[in-house]
Amino acid sequence: MRAYRVAYDGRPFHGFQRQPDVGTVEDTLFDGLRALGLSFDDAPEGYAAAGRTDAGVSALAQTVAFEAPDWLDSPAFTAQLPESLQVWASAAVPAGFHATHHARSREYTYHLHAPRAEGRRVEQVEWALSGEHDFHNLSADDEGTVRDLGLAISPVGDYLEIRARADGFPRQLVRRLVSLIDAVVCGDEPMDRIPQLLGPEPVDGPEGIPPAPAYPLVLTDVVYDECDFDADPEAANAARDRFADLATTHRTRARVAETIAGGIE
Repeated sequence: MRAYRVAYDGRPFHGFQRQPDVGTVEDTLFDGLRALGLSFDDAPEGYAAAGRTDAGVSALAQTVAFEAPDWLDSPAFTAQLPESLQVWASAAVPAGFHATHHARSREYTYHLHAPRAEGRRVEQVEWALSGEHDFHNLSADDEGTVRDLGLAISPVGDYLEIRARADGFPRQLVRRLVSLIDAVVCGDEPMDRIPQLLGPEPVDGPEGIPPAPAYPLVLTDVVYDECDFDADPEAANAARDRFADLATTHRTRARVAETIAGGIE
């Protein structure tokens, strides 16, 4: 078996997992494999993925694994994929490896624009949300909501870089955490909102916490005990160049938008 690191810009896709009638990352990966001559019905033999990112969410280290032919290295895999989807590293894994169940931890990073954030509150929020809690009020799931959360919040200019790590994440947990963090560090919600939401009583409806927008969220790491990933120089350079070009395009678009906004009186 072989595992692959996959990076993608999530905006062109309706999430990772296959869906009828809309384009997803998984559909695109499978189309690429079939174009390379691999034959399978529902999925390649032994196939599994590390996580099911929502529509608009991007990834640096999404991981897929399956029974792959020896010739399927990272450049070959990427050859039949769109530019928004890049396979940049791979690893031989033992028989029976499962990319979902064998992940020891996952890390998501959210880039939150928060120019009003108060430094003292950032530290307090990081401390209050870290550790083991039942996040039932911050997830769309009804079970599996107890998690040991590692949280790091770093100011970067007008942004907060929010890194959340756990063995797994219930649906929408990271994005709802971000909405809560945004409200508290900017002073729109009191600090005691956090223990209320981490408590046993359900808080929903208009009192609940909605998920933050998807696009600033990136799956940045998935850790396995069995994997020793090798970044293919050709594939890694191509992926790096592709996303560097994308960053330049977005910065240029931002400058244009700022010019228009600044010129309206």
